[in-house]
Amino acid sequence: MRIAHLTDYYLPRLGGVEMHVHDLATRQHQAGHDVTVITSSARPVQERHAEWGGDEDGGGPRVLRPTERMPFPTTLNPAGIAAGRRLVRRGKYDVVHVHAGPFTPLAIAGTALAARIPTVVTVHSLISYMAPAFRALDAVTGWSALPAVWTAVSDTAAEPVRRLVAPAPVFVLPNGIDAESWRVEPLPRTPGEVLVVAVMRLAPRKRPHHLLRVLRRARAALGPRAGLRAVIVGDGPERRSIERYLRRHAMTGWVSLPGRLEREQIRALFRRADMFVAPAVLESFGIAALEARCAGLPVVARTEGGIGEFVTDGLDGFLASGDGAMTEAIVRLASDEALRTRMAACSRAVPPPVTWPGVLRRTEDMYGLAVERLERAPDGPSGGRVG
Repeated sequence: MRIAHLTDYYLPRLGGVEMHVHDLATRQHQAGHDVTVITSSARPVQERHAEWGGDEDGGGPRVLRPTERMPFPTTLNPAGIAAGRRLVRRGKYDVVHVHAGPFTPLAIAGTALAARIPTVVTVHSLISYMAPAFRALDAVTGWSALPAVWTAVSDTAAEPVRRLVAPAPVFVLPNGIDAESWRVEPLPRTPGEVLVVAVMRLAPRKRPHHLLRVLRRARAALGPRAGLRAVIVGDGPERRSIERYLRRHAMTGWVSLPGRLEREQIRALFRRADMFVAPAVLESFGIAALEARCAGLPVVARTEGGIGEFVTDGLDGFLASGDGAMTEAIVRLASDEALRTRMAACSRAVPPPVTWPGVLRRTEDMYGLAVERLERAPDGPSGGRVG
């Protein structure tokens, strides 16, 4: 198949959507499909000639960045959005896979092409709080009536989409993971030390400052002799304010910010870690938490997001209803080595519910359904696929 992935966010920007689209497109390319990623995400100037996973220099799926040579290479550039739509229309693709979220103008604009090209839309975020804006947009554009196949990365993420596009069904099309590659052999622990790890973009939506407060309260409850340490992997706009918070509260000696790490470096960190913490409440899936679970780490997360679809409270982690409960879960795990060992053993013994072979099959099923849906549309594909 000729497949186009339409996304506002892509590498080298790091996040769940960026990594998932890259991994999905790469695996489809390796399976013999003709795959193109069309994104309004421009690379930083210093990285525009750097290789990233082979897909920028012919070694993987094509990546087209229509905003990159524009004066304002941002995802909000109207000219870039229009250029991205033109690339899709001219590509003669068999299917377009749109990756959408609350602030994804290219994806929203590209969804309108579902009247002409078989289209699958995957929602990667929890959009309940944006429902009024989406309904207003629908009143103008009528996007919910398009013959697209609607999907979301978890059942939690699918629920608000179902309310917006009803009576059309919304399917779950989860992120994929190579579970075996995330299995690690734990290293011997330092006596009297408990290491907490978080992997996240340092942006307000991920609640990094809330995490710092949770960690600070947990250490205070445990006392300094408990040896609680934390490593927060990632980068983003909140980094400087986080560094100020750490200095202000004398936390620099036990909380470290290594910045962005490659996957191999994160796997190495997981070998030394005792638990993984995910503080976000708008977490539609939580791929980093799933990677940690595959590595055998007990996961502490909030109940509101999609992490509960692969972490069972009290079995391989704790799902907390608030930040106070999250603090209590960290304290409990840090205080009970036997509990950590039992949860780690459960994580290693029970395979995760989503792996790449199943996700790829499910994705192809959605593509086939998109083709059928467009063919059954009252007006057909509006004069055929445009070239």
